[in-house]
Amino acid sequence: MDRRTFVRTAISRLSALAIGSVAAGADLSAATFGNQEKFQNENNAVASRAQNNSERTLREYNLVAEPTQFEIPSRGIFEKWLYNGKFPGPEIRAREGERFRLTVKNNLPEGTSIHWHGIPVHNAMDGVPGITQPAIPPGENFVYEFDAVPSGSFLYHSHFGFQPDRGLVGTLIVEEKKAHIQYDREYTLAFSDFLADAPRPLGVGMKAGGGPMLAPPYVTLLINGCPPEAPAVFSVKNGERVRLRLINVSGATIYRIAIGGHPLIVTHTDGRPVEPLRVDALNLAPGERYDVLVEAKDPGAWSIAASPDNDLPPARAVLRYLDSNETQSRQGALPEGLSGGQLLKLEDLRGMDLPEMRKPNRTFNFTLAGGEMKPGGMMSPPGMMTQQWTINGQAYPNAEPIEIHQGEVIRFRLDNQSAMPHPMHLHGHFFRVGNVYKDTTIVWTHSKRVELDFIANNPGSWLFHCHNLYHMEGGMTRVVRYLPA
Repeated sequence: MDRRTFVRTAISRLSALAIGSVAAGADLSAATFGNQEKFQNENNAVASRAQNNSERTLREYNLVAEPTQFEIPSRGIFEKWLYNGKFPGPEIRAREGERFRLTVKNNLPEGTSIHWHGIPVHNAMDGVPGITQPAIPPGENFVYEFDAVPSGSFLYHSHFGFQPDRGLVGTLIVEEKKAHIQYDREYTLAFSDFLADAPRPLGVGMKAGGGPMLAPPYVTLLINGCPPEAPAVFSVKNGERVRLRLINVSGATIYRIAIGGHPLIVTHTDGRPVEPLRVDALNLAPGERYDVLVEAKDPGAWSIAASPDNDLPPARAVLRYLDSNETQSRQGALPEGLSGGQLLKLEDLRGMDLPEMRKPNRTFNFTLAGGEMKPGGMMSPPGMMTQQWTINGQAYPNAEPIEIHQGEVIRFRLDNQSAMPHPMHLHGHFFRVGNVYKDTTIVWTHSKRVELDFIANNPGSWLFHCHNLYHMEGGMTRVVRYLPA
């Protein structure tokens, strides 16, 4: 089946699909209609395991995905799709070792799902339509249940087409039983880019004059849903050590983040603990997370700023001392860390929970490429030009699966030959990159090869893809499939 036929077939089986976000969701959902028995068997197995975990503390949440209006001060009211009417969605929390039960109600005009980004859940709970479950139909519920392990900073989002860029994103925190750091208070900072209208594939017709739009037309950047002109305020007291969980829930934006007058002490990457390292700034790609400590030693009001890899002004928030009379950031200029100082390099970090790994059983060499305008992309109506992004010259869904066996050590060797960076994310697993454990890492443009090593210890079918939403839906996606023993 060619790619265009694949999309048309999927669309014909789904009802009430909105243009733009839906065609993309349809390609990951097409397989759901032939796999109901497979999915039901897997969900029954999960339910059986849930009974065996009945002694764990259960954290129950209800999430409603629905169209709603969202107001940004000084910018107006926008039609969005949100969880429980919030952007980002409500923060979900549990203690390490507890158990989540999350009931999702779909009040959207199309199917949906939720992926629990960074948590190695059982395959049936991973939330990818057509791969791990059928899409949740409009008007229906679905219950996700999984253990709150490991601890760390995570996120959740729809995995149906372009729905994350409609607003279906949120943060998820698993608190440690025993942290390797000491702090007095903590905050979660969710960095997001924001569209005024419904997301669409990047292609011809999106830009005045008919030329190609090569980046999403974001109108502003937000921190915890607040724009730069009405920033979120995070209060501290002089002498405190403050933990900031920096989580990028954006569709496509990479940020360089710094705080005026305060260095960042990096303590975790993608939820995994690292030996504390002091820097002035760090890069944060879609899907990535860093936890940092800030030592509050300089009273006043200071700018938290995130400079994007696009033409928009930086996202901003305020670090404000409670015992200070200042209420606004003391300087109009951006933090010095955005233009100088020590920028975090991944190779400088040292993980504290790295598993012992033998040499890889197999190595897969992948070339990341694309950006060319191609007719009939998997997300597009017939005849429309879109950007195509490939792994080894193949664009999903016309791409071979990556087949592995349980117990193997697998190496992915990535070579980015495109003109854009790619934050690559592996579902269901952590991987070793350099001397740290992560689930999402940036492969910079024309960089040296990046090697990701992981233990095949979570059977099923899992996505491996670029976490730039438009690159993923443009084809930079593969399925990692465990073969029978």
